[in-house]
Amino acid sequence: MTMDEVIRRINELARKAKSEGLTEEETAERNALRRQYIDAFKRSLTVQLENTYIVTPDGKKTKLTKKQERS
Repeated sequence: MTMDEVIRRINELARKAKSEGLTEEETAERNALRRQYIDAFKRSLTVQLENTYIVTPDGKKTKLTKKQERS
């Protein structure tokens, strides 16, 4: 299922939830599709950030690094 199809189905279920409510199966499907969409979005953002550089005024490029977690 492509992301366009996932989004289309999520929107269909959202409209149905507002108008007449969802069955348990539809609620489970909606939750699974939402999780799939969120995971794909996070992967896309991570890839974009991994390929991002900061350019200083003097022209020096610095690759972004992951922020260290606080303990």
